[in-house]
Parts: sequence; structure tokens; C-alpha cells
Amino acid sequence: QVQLEESGGGLVQPGGSLRLSCAASGLTFSIYAMSWYCQAPGKERELVARITKADDSTMYADSVKGRFTISRDNAKNTVFLQMNSLKAEDTAVYYCNAQGLRRGQWFDYWGQGTQVTVSS
Repeated sequence: QVQLEESGGGLVQPGGSLRLSCAASGLTFSIYAMSWYCQAPGKERELVARITKADDSTMYADSVKGRFTISRDNAKNTVFLQMNSLKAEDTAVYYCNAQGLRRGQWFDYWGQGTQVTVSS
């Protein structure tokens, strides 16, 4: 079965850093675009960052540009989100997403999420 497992969340002070990881299994990781989303209480789930399957393109929400970096290691079936200069408003549950088109069919998978809390 397909599984996306996030890790690395926790409590951090403003200005601190965290590195989130998402380990994928049960799928051909290299053909999927990988993304990180966040969802704060009472808000919609929003795209934070995305990286293509070829690692040739990344995109970021305006709110995290210059602070967050998404990367992937296809050999390890893992995508990362390096989060620097964290702010209180970054507090949310962060979800890993895999999306890809294979032979005319779309596939879309989600992890369970990991809590990131930025507080002094």
C-alpha cells in the first residue's frame, strides 16, 4: 500500500529552524511531483512548496520564499522541507503530498501530517 510518512515537526522558537521529512513507500517515487501543504486551525489547506519529479523546478508560497527550501532525494524516496527563520504564523500541520500522471491516470496521495508550532 502507498504510504507517506512525515516527520520532523515539533515546537520551535521564533527565528529557529526545522527540517521536515516525508518518506514514501508503495509507489514509484521518481515519477511524482512532491509538495508540502500546511493547514492552520480554521483555515484552508494551502500549498507551501512543490518540486517536480525531475528536480528541475520548485515553487514556493510568497510567505515562505527565502526562508523555506524544498528538496528531494529520489534514491531515498524522500522529500524534505528545510524551514528557517520560522515565524509564529508558520504554526500549522504540515502535510506531504504526492501527485503524478501515469499512463493517463492521475494519482494523488497524502500523509497524515506533522505539527509545527512556533512559539516563545
